[in-house]
Amino acid sequence: MPRDASELARRLARHAEAVCRHYLSNGRRRGRYWTVGDVRNTPGRSMFVRLSGPDSGPRAAGHWTDAASAEYGDLLDVIRESCGLVDFRDVADEARRFLSLPQPELRRAPTSVRTPVPAGSPEAAQRLFAMSRSISGTLVATYLRNRGIRNLRGTGSLRFHPRCYYRLEGDGPTETWPAMVAAVTDLEGTITGAHRTWLARDGSGKAPVDTPRRAMGGLLGHAVRFGAPREVMAVGEGIETMLSLRCVLPAMPMAAALSANHLAALLLPPALRRLYIARDADAAGDTALAALTERAEAAGIEALALSPRMGDFNEDLRAFGLRALRAALRIQLAPQDVVRVMRQGTARTV
Repeated sequence: MPRDASELARRLARHAEAVCRHYLSNGRRRGRYWTVGDVRNTPGRSMFVRLSGPDSGPRAAGHWTDAASAEYGDLLDVIRESCGLVDFRDVADEARRFLSLPQPELRRAPTSVRTPVPAGSPEAAQRLFAMSRSISGTLVATYLRNRGIRNLRGTGSLRFHPRCYYRLEGDGPTETWPAMVAAVTDLEGTITGAHRTWLARDGSGKAPVDTPRRAMGGLLGHAVRFGAPREVMAVGEGIETMLSLRCVLPAMPMAAALSANHLAALLLPPALRRLYIARDADAAGDTALAALTERAEAAGIEALALSPRMGDFNEDLRAFGLRALRAALRIQLAPQDVVRVMRQGTARTV
């Protein structure tokens, strides 16, 4: 039984077309390739999956490239992104299920006999995220597009829950509202917490409740992540703020710390060499910028501020549009990053 990623990927590659037909059902075969919009099964033709080839190497079966976003990977990545999974154990389980392979022993208990976990704990956050589903075609996508965010690629850390519990303060009743559920992860990708944004039932905005945003689990030092951290990345407070930046800088790994205090305490990847800090234009944002800049520079990391014209970058995107935001950010980037992270800035959105 395969227990490592490379062996699972090789087994999937032997059935590459079947994998594509199942997980990338919005695509179609074109010669030796399967074409689709992206790894999250969006209709289109910019992503190419090689259906035949050797077991390994650059032309191996199952390898894919997205010409619009510059993303690439293998069929395990297809399963992860199309199913909205985060934990590799869940990806491996889904791959084994598809391949009809036995599951490893001593796995999680079946859902029907799971023991209770403390409310607000990391375990509760993990279960909430697992109960939610991909945002494709849901009210989350509607909500984000109403905020001007139309590039939804690389958002596997976000999911949709159609009936997420909302408990009123004090002894008030419990309600259910649709919600955007975001996975808060550590630097290794383990889910430590979750962030909920309750939504209006038509996705037009946030739900009409007193506190439409709440977080649970372990948050300190961790973040909602978009893209794997590399030598250069951007961080900020809000999810919508960072997704607005991704509309212009799709090749830049990003992280949303969820608040100014958590931004100041964010743990930094050991390989990081340059950090862009998207500040919110208020006193708390200035304090977080100063604290994180000091920590980054003490670790030998170059820290550069990204400043919005209004309160935050989502306000800028909605007020001035994508082209103006792109022009404003271009002059704030280090020259060596302009081509690298903005070259996909004109890529089509989904």
